[in-house]
Amino acid sequence: MADPAQRVVSLSPGATELLFSAGASAKVVAVSAWSDYPAEAADLPQVGDSNRLDLEAIVSLAPDLVVAWVDGNSRSQLERLSDLGIPVFWLAPRTFDDIAMAVSDLALLTGSPDLGNERAEAFRAEMATLKAQYADARPVKVFYQIWDQPLMTVNREELISKAITLCGGVNVFGELPRLVPRISREAVLEANPEAIITAGSSDDRQWLEAWREFPSLAAIAAGNLFLEPPDLLARPTLRMADGARHLCQTLEQARANL
Repeated sequence: MADPAQRVVSLSPGATELLFSAGASAKVVAVSAWSDYPAEAADLPQVGDSNRLDLEAIVSLAPDLVVAWVDGNSRSQLERLSDLGIPVFWLAPRTFDDIAMAVSDLALLTGSPDLGNERAEAFRAEMATLKAQYADARPVKVFYQIWDQPLMTVNREELISKAITLCGGVNVFGELPRLVPRISREAVLEANPEAIITAGSSDDRQWLEAWREFPSLAAIAAGNLFLEPPDLLARPTLRMADGARHLCQTLEQARANL
């Protein structure tokens, strides 16, 4: 793009959050469903979700940039926008540095490169500090539960698992081939994690409490059942630094209990 974008449509909650972090809040004219952070994003018009986009509504907004998510948006639908001459920028953060680069790239595309680079570097510095702080921490075997029925977790390529590693944890299902694998209760019992963690509100604690049925689990014997704040680790955005910091504190408590 020769000139910074002035009218931007975001097609995922993560993209919305990254755009705001990049200093483009005044240029975002529409967002996807579930774009609830920061709070002002929730007041913007919505143009569908990952299952179905309202292409007519998007075109009617005359955007000069659409920001899409590789894992969430339909490539065929977005190709139709490209055919109409609307630039589409795809995001797919797989590492912490990818998150920082996404902020820098979006800031460049929307005309705030200095601000974007500043925030990206601050994020990199925060993650580097956490890595150094917990580099020699006693390893803790972690089962991170992201769903209950079916029972689901993450493998080592998922950013949540990378945060566990950053904090000195060991994802007991890290070697599974799928990014978000389904597992059995028997597999958890066999892995015998020293901490069981999920994210959500107090209403979601029932997922954790259900594991008390298995008192032989190391996590149960140590009292290591933990509920992390929702969203901080779920979205690959700058808030992952806050989520990782909280997770590291959680694993420090788990170590103290062992």
